Amino acid sequence: MFSTMQDVPLTVTRILRHGATVHGTSTVTTWTEDGPVVRTFAEVAARSAQLAHALRDELGIREGDVVATLMWNNTEHQEAYLAVPSMGAVLHTLNLRLPAQQLAYIVNHAADRVIVVDGSVLPLLAAVLPQLADTLEHLVVSGPYDPALLAGFAGGVHEYEALIADRPTDFPWRDDLDERAAAAICYTSGTTGDPKGVVYSHRSVYLHCMQVNAADSFGLTGQDTVLPVVPMFHVNAWGIPHAAFMSGANLLMPDRFLQPKPLAEMIDRIRPTVSAAVPTIWNGLLDELDAGGHDATSLRMVVIGGSACPPALMKGFEERHGIRVVHAWGMTETSPLGTFATPPAGLTAEQEWPYRVTQGRFPASVEARLTGPSGERMPHDGVSAGELEVRGPWIAGAYFAGAGRDPERPADKFSEDGWLRTGDVGTITADGFLTLTDRAKDVIKSGGEWISSVELENQLMAHPEVAEAAVVAVPDEKWGERPLATVVLRPGATAGLRELRAFLAERVASWQLPERWAIVEAVPKTSVGKFDKKVIRADYAAERLEVTLLGKE
Repeated sequence: MFSTMQDVPLTVTRILRHGATVHGTSTVTTWTEDGPVVRTFAEVAARSAQLAHALRDELGIREGDVVATLMWNNTEHQEAYLAVPSMGAVLHTLNLRLPAQQLAYIVNHAADRVIVVDGSVLPLLAAVLPQLADTLEHLVVSGPYDPALLAGFAGGVHEYEALIADRPTDFPWRDDLDERAAAAICYTSGTTGDPKGVVYSHRSVYLHCMQVNAADSFGLTGQDTVLPVVPMFHVNAWGIPHAAFMSGANLLMPDRFLQPKPLAEMIDRIRPTVSAAVPTIWNGLLDELDAGGHDATSLRMVVIGGSACPPALMKGFEERHGIRVVHAWGMTETSPLGTFATPPAGLTAEQEWPYRVTQGRFPASVEARLTGPSGERMPHDGVSAGELEVRGPWIAGAYFAGAGRDPERPADKFSEDGWLRTGDVGTITADGFLTLTDRAKDVIKSGGEWISSVELENQLMAHPEVAEAAVVAVPDEKWGERPLATVVLRPGATAGLRELRAFLAERVASWQLPERWAIVEAVPKTSVGKFDKKVIRADYAAERLEVTLLGKE
């Protein structure tokens, strides 16, 4: 027996049409030097149609062609998010914080035909143009720029507003797109080896949007205004730009103004209800709010992902500003929403904390399992640790190997039966709450025991005079590996290393205490704001850190 249900493709085109009509009066606001610029969803959709006409009729883009963006979070980027997949092409968001060599690699690997670029970051692109293949035919520049930067580019150069001007505001969007066709491609940050391409289908984007909007996730509705501080070039801004068009939530785009002061100003003025970013961004924003002069009480929820959020940071927002901070976990390969830390019902505020400091609970569409070091399946008992593996309709099953090539499924990234190996080590409770104790490559293997670098970092960052702390494994003759703690102190701090070690000694087992300590000006970060621990390890190996030994006297 077959179902009697209609077979309607789940596509970005449907999201675009729904937002343009049902939620046509919702708005996208971009923060600029001259104040906020506001456009309705209906206007954004009309401009998306104009962009699609320009890409097809002027630049020759056809179904399956790759159109890249090198842009901040702004309205023009939102227009590309909608137009490119809805016309049957593939959106490729370029990470503007990648090293030049990696940026050139992914442009060539994806065979981008067009790059839409913000004028403010054109110098970055101009520097790598000589390394780009002939597949790149056109540049579309949004905003003011210096034409001299592109003097050596043999392809076409177009100004965004001039290119779309006077074109029709409706477009024959494809109703018959295969929902399994490519809609967008993002590359991993390439912390080891070359970045790897993850291709999202229309179907995966649509289903992921539904989960973002679910009540036990972001729960976006038309009554919300969402501020995606997480970049649109990083895993599609966690799905927020598409999910907002589906739900009718207003968008507040911060553009390049990602520093604590302008973020506090736009929150104060535009009054968003939901926001999302990595912990490093919120750390600076909390200091700005603590300094006074800004009202952030409009925020009902701040979602933090990318790396574990220190409980002290969560409590700082909640206790001093009434803002609820919620953990989420994901990665480029998971679209990215993998878990969301909504506690079970019926608990007091104090009873909720053990759940809130986890990475959260898996939604129905994400299956998870833990694999031990010998390949054995570990029980979901909240105690037994293993490498997290996941599968689901918005989870990658392979990597993009380049045009015309079969997808790649390296054994260190995918199990024999097709599950994604995340590289994260953790535990899962019987009711589905995930706690990550470390990355498999970052866990400290000391004397046959595992030490969680994340746990040591969180405890150190609970000290009132510590701004940031990163802990890495370093070689040790006796134990194999031992932790090295690098600490960034707050301005005016007087705490010494012995005080910090004593503080940590009250919170972790004595055998986990680091003997090696270093005060640093800043913790190195990856292109997406995570602690770059390979740089710390390299600095230690090259004796570039001033290390103090404590506890070996």
